[in-house]
Amino acid sequence: MMIHTGERLCKCEECGFACNQSSDLKKHMMFHTGERPYKCEVCGYECKRSETLKTHLRIHTGEIPYKCEECGYACNQCSYLKRHMMKHAEERL
Repeated sequence: MMIHTGERLCKCEECGFACNQSSDLKKHMMFHTGERPYKCEVCGYECKRSETLKTHLRIHTGEIPYKCEECGYACNQCSYLKRHMMKHAEERL
């Protein structure tokens, strides 16, 4: 029912951030505590999210999973490819 009413069950006592799940509140609290539970074993880089560490590890493995089908540009982050594709869109205008 809380989805339909907009009710938020979990609330941060420091800033008032509200969410529906305690796991989301726990992630949010890392911004206040500075906690960085994920660490790269190669270089010591620390981050708050497992997804961020996974992306970081591509620097060490050389994995380049994103490729432009128009020109062959390749990169290790989806956001880089999206930014690159905008250049092609601008060229077509």
